[in-house]
Amino acid sequence: MLFDWMSDPTAWLGLATLIVLEIVLGIDNLVFIAILAEKLPEHQRDRARLIGLSLALLMRLGLLASIAWIVTLTAPLFSVFGHSFSGRDLILFFGGAFLLYKATTELHERVEGATHGKSGSAQYASFFQVIAQIVVLDAVFSLDSVITAVGMVDELSIMMTAVIVAMIVMVAASKPLVRFVGRHPTVIVLCLGLLLMIGFSLVAEGLGFHVPKGYLYAAIGFAILIECFNQLAQRNRLRRVSAMGRRERTAHAVLALLGGRRSRRAKQDELDDSVVALPEDDLPVFAPEESTMVERVLEMGARSVDAIMVPRRDMVWLGVRDTSEDVLRKFASGHSRLPLCDGDASNVIGVLHFKDAMQAITQPGALDLVALARPPRFVTDAMPVIRLVEEVRQSREHMLIVVDEHGGCAGLVTPMDILEAVAGDLPEHDADGADSTAQPDGSWLLSGRLSVDEAARLLDAPELRDDFPDDTTLAGCLLRLGGRIPEEGEVLAWREWEFQVSRRSHLRIEQVTARQAARPRH
Repeated sequence: MLFDWMSDPTAWLGLATLIVLEIVLGIDNLVFIAILAEKLPEHQRDRARLIGLSLALLMRLGLLASIAWIVTLTAPLFSVFGHSFSGRDLILFFGGAFLLYKATTELHERVEGATHGKSGSAQYASFFQVIAQIVVLDAVFSLDSVITAVGMVDELSIMMTAVIVAMIVMVAASKPLVRFVGRHPTVIVLCLGLLLMIGFSLVAEGLGFHVPKGYLYAAIGFAILIECFNQLAQRNRLRRVSAMGRRERTAHAVLALLGGRRSRRAKQDELDDSVVALPEDDLPVFAPEESTMVERVLEMGARSVDAIMVPRRDMVWLGVRDTSEDVLRKFASGHSRLPLCDGDASNVIGVLHFKDAMQAITQPGALDLVALARPPRFVTDAMPVIRLVEEVRQSREHMLIVVDEHGGCAGLVTPMDILEAVAGDLPEHDADGADSTAQPDGSWLLSGRLSVDEAARLLDAPELRDDFPDDTTLAGCLLRLGGRIPEEGEVLAWREWEFQVSRRSHLRIEQVTARQAARPRH
């Protein structure tokens, strides 16, 4: 009877072994069908996949039904240089050559990016052209599969059962495999490389050189293991990038496109998973000044008013009892507006405009600064700079008084300070060396009033922001680093940098020299 073997345990063992072998042999067929299906529009891929696997099943069942003919394929047909060639050898040789050709052309398209036309839109292959290629590949893989089955068992029903079960498993696994291959381009390249190995082994076997399947499957398994590690590393990189805020990810991507500077510990692997790619020649697309300006704009969202304001100790201010001479002398510093304070700089009661003061001074009578002053506009020192821009736009004020959490004046801010946060320090009439200068020996001459963000950018040391999150100026960082007011000429070490206090005025750090510490030679 056809199914008498069902009572034989050894037949069941042979069936299980054959099913596993058929699945292993069919994976190659399935992978190439998945790759060919990617060349079709998305709505045709499932149909091509099912047609390809169905044709493979029909071919294998038909070949199994023609076992007598298959056996004759191993009989020699002719000899060349003493080597006999059978029909099976010819089919394996030409099938392997076709597999080498298709894998090579597909690999070339994937590596060279030739799958897109000039317009940049995807160029899809014809449905019937893809099906024809699938039919040829099905014939090659089916013959190898059927010959393996014939060599393992004697019962035709066992062979057909194994082929049908293996094909059902492959159909169930085909859609997830196609999706996985479509989402991971590196897996496609790996599969094409494996198909090159399989094609080469088929050609070698057709020429009479036996390649042990164990070697082939060991190489394939090792390559798949390496790719698994690669996919795991890529997933971890994506997870690190996803942990960053959307704004920070976008800023990193934009700065990479602009050719912005990268720190020595640049997170290039994170940028590799960003939404943009650097030009192949890695040359900056924009000028350094443009990149720096965009970088500052993108960083403004994370900065507060206290990072760009003029601190109270540096304010030029008027007292309510100042004389005309005092007013003229203080306005001579070049300012068009000055805060009016009652008692000391912490108590701002108004803002005096230069033109109002000049008109009052030229008029007879006592000078009343309180009456001349305009009401001040207050903002908190914790307000984000982005909100400050909107506040300036709405209020039309050119000087805003910054107050701290205790309600006292912490400083003042003007549109010029916002502009300097984007464009860098601009020359002023009272400039006192606030500019930062690179020295010939590689060191930097920095102002103590330099913001932490600007110092981190100039020194290419983003860790400065992380280590001193509560400080707004370089001088504040050094005070916190030393735990006291450093003496003039004193050197403070931080990470790989040395900061020397070049100039100090009373208790204020005016100028700092920053240089990288010499690394010991090994």
